[in-house]
Amino acid sequence: MPAAAPVAAGAAVTRFDQVPNRRQLFDRRIIAEQLAAIPDGDAAALRRAATAVLKDALEGGRARTAQRLSDQPSRGLEAAAAGAYLFDRVLRLLWDFTTQRLYPNTNPTAAERMTLIAVGGYGRGEMAPHSDIDIGFLTPWKQTPWHEQVIESMLYSLWDLGLKVGHSSRSLDEMVRQARADVTIRTALLEARYVWGDTALYADAARRFKTEVQADTARSFIADKLAERDVRHRKMGDSRYVVEPNVKEGKGGLRDLHTLFWIGKYAYNVGSSAALVDAGLLTTSEYRQFHRAENFLWAVRCHLHLLAGRAEDRLTFDMQREIAERMRFTDRPGKSRVERFMQLYFLQAKAVGHLSGVFLAHLDETFAARGRRFGLPTIRRRPRRLDGFVLDRGRLALPADDFLRADPVRLVELFTLAEANGLEIHPLAMRAAARDAPLAAGIRRDPRANALFLDLLTGRRDPETALRWMNEAGVFGRFVPDFGRVVAQMQFDMYHHYTVDEHTIRAIGLLSRIERGLLKDDHPLATALFDKIVARRALYVAVLLHDIAKGRGGDHSILGAEVAERLCPRFGLSAAETETVAWLVRWHLLMSATAFKRDLSDFKTILDFAEQVASPQRLMMLLVLTVVDIRAVGPGIWNGWKRQLLQNLYESAEEVLRLGHKQRGRGERVAVKQAAVATAMGWDEASLQAARRRLPESYWVAEPGEVLEANMRLVERSGGVPLSIEATPDSEQGATLVTVYASDHPGLFYRIAGAIHAAGGNIIDARIHTTRDGRALDNFLVQDPLGRPFDDPGQLSRIRQGIEDALANRGRLGERLLAKPAPRLRSDAFTVQPDVLIDNAASNRFTVVEVNARDRPALLHHLAQALFQSKVTISSAHVATYGERAVDTFYVTDLLGDKISSTTRLRALEKRLLAAAIGDVEAVALVEGG
Repeated sequence: MPAAAPVAAGAAVTRFDQVPNRRQLFDRRIIAEQLAAIPDGDAAALRRAATAVLKDALEGGRARTAQRLSDQPSRGLEAAAAGAYLFDRVLRLLWDFTTQRLYPNTNPTAAERMTLIAVGGYGRGEMAPHSDIDIGFLTPWKQTPWHEQVIESMLYSLWDLGLKVGHSSRSLDEMVRQARADVTIRTALLEARYVWGDTALYADAARRFKTEVQADTARSFIADKLAERDVRHRKMGDSRYVVEPNVKEGKGGLRDLHTLFWIGKYAYNVGSSAALVDAGLLTTSEYRQFHRAENFLWAVRCHLHLLAGRAEDRLTFDMQREIAERMRFTDRPGKSRVERFMQLYFLQAKAVGHLSGVFLAHLDETFAARGRRFGLPTIRRRPRRLDGFVLDRGRLALPADDFLRADPVRLVELFTLAEANGLEIHPLAMRAAARDAPLAAGIRRDPRANALFLDLLTGRRDPETALRWMNEAGVFGRFVPDFGRVVAQMQFDMYHHYTVDEHTIRAIGLLSRIERGLLKDDHPLATALFDKIVARRALYVAVLLHDIAKGRGGDHSILGAEVAERLCPRFGLSAAETETVAWLVRWHLLMSATAFKRDLSDFKTILDFAEQVASPQRLMMLLVLTVVDIRAVGPGIWNGWKRQLLQNLYESAEEVLRLGHKQRGRGERVAVKQAAVATAMGWDEASLQAARRRLPESYWVAEPGEVLEANMRLVERSGGVPLSIEATPDSEQGATLVTVYASDHPGLFYRIAGAIHAAGGNIIDARIHTTRDGRALDNFLVQDPLGRPFDDPGQLSRIRQGIEDALANRGRLGERLLAKPAPRLRSDAFTVQPDVLIDNAASNRFTVVEVNARDRPALLHHLAQALFQSKVTISSAHVATYGERAVDTFYVTDLLGDKISSTTRLRALEKRLLAAAIGDVEAVALVEGG
């Protein structure tokens, strides 16, 4: 049996010595004896018997490793090392059995030597339970038949063990040539570790890699790895604060730590992450952060693999809940166990980001001084001073290591100067800021520090980036401890894509970009209004504080307003500004709730909203705050339909605030719309008067001009037929307008809604109109399950045919809906308690019914069916979804057109809608009353 080279053996002991009681996991002597006891036979039978022995031993070792992780759920590095240790033992025994029993070679030539190496993560000695095993076979020259027999037999055995094997077989010359040509191969071989075989050959391979591949190529290797990292980050969302992060590949994940280690190993020949300290790349404190983050991330990844039963690195919502329980997190007031677990996850990801910055600073100093900085153009500028700070190749730096400690206000000034002058902060200055961040607690009441912070927050260049740097360094949360409470805090739902601090900083960035006119195409109204806003500082502070009280229990809007009243004077805001900020924080959800959940053609909706706002200035500020709040939630949340609703609400409320609570402008707007439609249609006065008589004023108020025109053309084309359907994609609104013109009859709405869903559509808004001659003219805005317009001809055809079939009672709509698979399986991870709110005061003409429930297929159809069975008439329906939560609002009357006032009927209606919300179809039918 070959002996390991002394250096390799020593490395293995160091690598695996953190695994206690290794013999308990895998007793090599016992397994070797079992293999030796296998009777001689043909090679195939021997291999099968040996594989069976090794499979039992491996499965037993994995089970014991999993049990250890269950008993000590935070020991991630130990679990990862144990996984690699098991494979080492299996491979060594398999090698010996293959070369001694299956294909013995008692007198090998010099060409028939071979060594087995571990590469990649396995080479580092880290393996998640279901990771691929990456190995390499090295030969001195071209492979001989004996090499091929051994390699083929071992690979078949490993596959029979159920392993996913990444493998290569190369001569030393091939190894050198391929490593030079391909940075991925070079990276894998950089972590190559001797497992078994010819030790002299391994030593020769290591020497040639170092002298023929690694030497004098550190700079290009570093550039390649950083470019590779940037591509990976963009693919994963380019934020370490996405709420379903990828533990391995995501920003702030394990691969970022691996990248640091690879660069350190390549450029400084470090043998372990601890040696990064000796190389001067990390301080002892920073290495402790590195080790803590690595251990935690490995624990999470190992739990993920065990729970999924496969290689899974995405920390999805359902997994978050399970792992939080496995890792023994507990609920606390205002914060669930899963939110506490994910907050720790994001804090570790944040630490990884900080370590990356300070690590790359050293590389920049060492390797980029001779040319250009990594990823940045060469800046030829002499160092000069800026308020005591210095410029180092265009980056804001410190003149001395104790510069911040000498005057802690500089902790804020550093970021303010960077924003004001459009400068990058030198990573070593960031390191010093992170080290000295605790001093920020002592300057919270310092007027100069607060004035600098307000200058930063309201900066004219790029406050988002500077605030993110301030947050990364840990200064932000210490200077504003209320903000520190939401750092790395996730919101356990499918609606919010980022942690609270990241969402807030993104919202500030959007506000700045709107002010600078950079988002004029997306947000024309907000851009046009910005210059009219008087209290600019108050608006920026309101965006900073709008979610500041999340995770405290209770209504975060109310609690946030109290925080604003306390913080604003500290920042230097006047009493009037403080009152404005507190009001904006208190009511920051008012405009979106009104626009998306209420009927804007009902004048009382506008009056109630305008009464709450009470000021044109507040209205403008609330619109802009609402826009950036929604847009900063995540990609795909903002769309043209939401923009249109907010604009309609703004314009209607602005008119009320300007003219008072009289509908002087309403009749004028209707007349303008009617005249525009008449011109587009080529109507004479008689045709216009006929349309006015047939369609109620509420129709002309509710629909925008382009929809009115499209509706009238459909009515004209229908020629009096019982049913006409049109589906028109609208890229501006991000939805498809589906219009149905039909004879009005009870149940029309729920049948149409069911047909649209059965065709694969998702209704985001519905406006239902009844003409005075007994026809229904209903407009639905429909998207596909990914929030895009329904624009495929096949989809549009299915919608039309489905509606025709549903209204003609062809086929069984209920059975089709039940057979349709749920598109949102991720929502199963959440519990949404259904709730029905019935309000007779929100409208002068209608009873307003709001249903909150977990979003599921055909929810709107089932709710509308429950309303039909309750014998009520639906005037309009408004659908809002917030991730897994749906809020459907209906404006209804009884069959005589009056509000529903009977307590008995209201209770029966509530009960039936609750049953529909939870999907209990039988209970809906059984409810009596109404």
